Amino acid sequence: MEFVTLNNGTRMPQLGFGVWQVPDDEAEAAVTNALKAGYRSIDTAMIYQNETGVGKALAKTSIPREELFITTKVWNADQGYENTMNAFEASLDRLGLDYVDLYLIHWPTPEFDEYVDTYKALEALYESGKVKAIGVCNFDIDHLERLKQECSVTPVLNQVECHPFLAQEELRNYCDTNDIYVEAWSPLMQGGEVLNHPVVQNIAEDHQKTGAQVILRWHLQRGNIVIPKSVTPSRIKENIDVFDFELTDDELEIINNLDRGIRKGPKPAEMNKR
Repeated sequence: MEFVTLNNGTRMPQLGFGVWQVPDDEAEAAVTNALKAGYRSIDTAMIYQNETGVGKALAKTSIPREELFITTKVWNADQGYENTMNAFEASLDRLGLDYVDLYLIHWPTPEFDEYVDTYKALEALYESGKVKAIGVCNFDIDHLERLKQECSVTPVLNQVECHPFLAQEELRNYCDTNDIYVEAWSPLMQGGEVLNHPVVQNIAEDHQKTGAQVILRWHLQRGNIVIPKSVTPSRIKENIDVFDFELTDDELEIINNLDRGIRKGPKPAEMNKR
């Protein structure tokens, strides 16, 4: 495993295991398999409705708590200072934990204009020690700039849709300048267009790796934190088997050139669903 050091000194695995769209009754087995495969970072959220299943896997593992890195998120309907504080306690209870390593705002939902108060709740949780680090998801530069002006703790990361067809260069450059990591959700892109692209397949063949492994390696070498999701044990193992090869500068550039600005998820400024 490779690690990154976040801007508050917290150490985080650069590759983690995401459980988006994993049903609660399958989450325990999926997380258990991930932990056995070597993952130590698990990314969930209240809206995924699988924090309970994740918590069951964490309760049964013999891995010391300090070796695990657990992320969850506050959902749009729970934004606002008091609502966020209550939502956090409910997530903590479902996970069966005394603290989480990272707590994130799931979307800025700018139409409701509550993300600053929500972030101030995250700052209070951070000060209390119940959260080791705080950050955001799906924030555009203008949302991050507002936090910079009105809040005191810099987010440690911004979790956004990011893959070779949506490389997020402008946002990545902003985050890099402000000591904020980019964490990629949907790192392999839904639908298989990236995985099956001839460029990716040719590079994979040259390294005797899969297309997924090549794309994950691309993320890692660019400095992204990445959280691929799978419920298939063989795929879970495959996705973490990416530390025994490196892409060349030319290969990285070839993949960079696939950027088309194509999103599968909503634009952050337009996502105001509760």
